[in-house]
Amino acid sequence: AYTGKFKIIKFEDHFHGWNDYALAGGKGLGGIPQETLSTMIVLPQNDISVVEQTLRDNDDVAAIILEPTGAHMGQHPIMPAFLGELREVTERYGVVLIFDEVVTGFRTSKTGAQGYYGVTPDMSSLAKILGGGLPGGAVAGKAELINMIEVRDDPDFDPARRISHPGTFNVNPISAAAGTKALELVATTPINETTDAMGARLKSGLNDLLSRMEIPGCASGFNSMLFLRLGVDHECDKESCNLSPEQMRATENNERDDLLALAMLNRGVHGSTRFIMSSAFTDEVIDETVAAFEGALAEVRGEGLL
Repeated sequence: AYTGKFKIIKFEDHFHGWNDYALAGGKGLGGIPQETLSTMIVLPQNDISVVEQTLRDNDDVAAIILEPTGAHMGQHPIMPAFLGELREVTERYGVVLIFDEVVTGFRTSKTGAQGYYGVTPDMSSLAKILGGGLPGGAVAGKAELINMIEVRDDPDFDPARRISHPGTFNVNPISAAAGTKALELVATTPINETTDAMGARLKSGLNDLLSRMEIPGCASGFNSMLFLRLGVDHECDKESCNLSPEQMRATENNERDDLLALAMLNRGVHGSTRFIMSSAFTDEVIDETVAAFEGALAEVRGEGLL
């Protein structure tokens, strides 16, 4: 509505909900008109040359949207330099830059991934923590973009260009109260620092465990969002673990991961290969989790899956 253009660039495996447009490039596309999917351009992440060439070849791109830590909350990490490159190229081509911070907002840092990396998008989508565990979300951004929803008593703008904004949960008082309290805790307590410290303790404990057990792989991730990658011997900085597509496919084994999850449950821990940390965790809980992983990984190895 703002740009008058109708194509959106997204990146492979980045998740932005299951509306018809956002599912482009994914699976389960039955019933979605090709006319809808044709307005989406799906590109590989971390390659600014491909993005710029696409913008040169298409003068009808309205926006670029991405998860700023990478696909699946950072399982396939974005290289931080790529965010700065996107900011520069979108400004140069007059394209709106959107960060999907539904998960990363207020979790990567108190100022989200955009504050953590020092890159400010034109728009951000926010939810999860924002709703305090209840249904709630927000779109934030530059006034000229957000104001596309306002009624202007303009007979040309209001019916044809204005963005309609109805909604079942608009001003839902319970979500508003929960969200207000959640954001108050983020703003006034060391909840991020506490949670990040638990993430660092778990990551360190799991990497030490993999080394001791001589299991190829790593635990990596950003602050309180961690991933356990098994089956590939590699070197990484334990944050931006940017495996090649071939290496990433080698880490994916549903039979192994299902058995690992079951073995962990049998040891009293709900955990497998993806972790979203909580400030309720303690040093003792993390140490118990690492101990449970030692037994669970030994069990998985005994089944010939490691």
